[in-house]
Amino acid sequence: MLQMALTGILCGALLGFVMQRGRFCLTGGFRDMYIAKDNRMFYALLVAIAVQAVGVFVLIGAGAFEYTVGQFPLWATIGGAFIFGIGIIFAGGCATGTWYRAGEGLIGSWIALAFYMLMAAIMKSGPLAQFTVDARTPVVGTDSIAETFGINVWFLVIPFVALVAFVVYRELRKPRVKIPSLKPKKTGLAHILFEKRWNPYVTAILIGLIATLAWPLSAASGRIFGLGITTPSANLLQFLVTGDLDIINWGVFLVLGIFFGSYFAAKMSGEFRLRTPDTKTVVRSSSGGILMGFGASLAGGCSIGNGLVMTSMMTWSGWTALTFMILGTWTASYFVFVRPSKQRAAARA
Repeated sequence: MLQMALTGILCGALLGFVMQRGRFCLTGGFRDMYIAKDNRMFYALLVAIAVQAVGVFVLIGAGAFEYTVGQFPLWATIGGAFIFGIGIIFAGGCATGTWYRAGEGLIGSWIALAFYMLMAAIMKSGPLAQFTVDARTPVVGTDSIAETFGINVWFLVIPFVALVAFVVYRELRKPRVKIPSLKPKKTGLAHILFEKRWNPYVTAILIGLIATLAWPLSAASGRIFGLGITTPSANLLQFLVTGDLDIINWGVFLVLGIFFGSYFAAKMSGEFRLRTPDTKTVVRSSSGGILMGFGASLAGGCSIGNGLVMTSMMTWSGWTALTFMILGTWTASYFVFVRPSKQRAAARA
């Protein structure tokens, strides 16, 4: 238990620290693809996926652990991911983003996180557990894209890595408007870690490495998976209610580590501040958390479990979920941001 706790918290703290300092927000990234036509955060996600894909399949090839992806519940993945995408707009952050923003002192994220954990627990072991099982029972075949086409997985990983490298290379060659910055207050490593604006692609590489590290650390505890947020969050709430130690696994310590790592990063960079939301934000965060917990449980993962981990494993569920999360995010963004903006413009006219 001690080793599991230490490695889980350490891995989570690294992830929380890097995501907070790198402002790695997939909710904002997906939203900006639609509203601002800015794809940089999406490209950064692809970089993290590529790094993890190479790392994990090297580890599997070396015999570090074995992993079978199982079957593909198509309709549950589509519906759950779309609902999850809507939820993260209302909540103001995805599952991991909510954890690390809670570490920054955002009370609205604490509220979203509480309802997300509650709904995930209801879906996984509460009154809706059987509904979740029934919804995910219809499958359409193997979840592995490589097995579907009868090829070695490296025939998918290598072209994907090459494509991502080409996209990032083109992106880096584009001229960028220099963002003015204040005079640095720190020097040396402290300036780099706690003050300087991080490059999103450097952040993505670090996240990909942490995601790779999560696999052997988690496997050593008997949990054969990488980063995961929804089930550990539900397990944490169940433990707080029941006190059942059997519920505790490596993933629970991972999510706690994300909170601690984010808090440390925010505190050291001067970005921690308790911010109380207004009534409208409370209602929106609560409903967003409920939709997130429902959608992630139905889809079998959140923006990390499906969007980062299962995509790197080259699965149908991962890439399908990522696609419909983005579509759900765009749908909610239209009603929350775009449509009200158009209505205000029309009223002024």
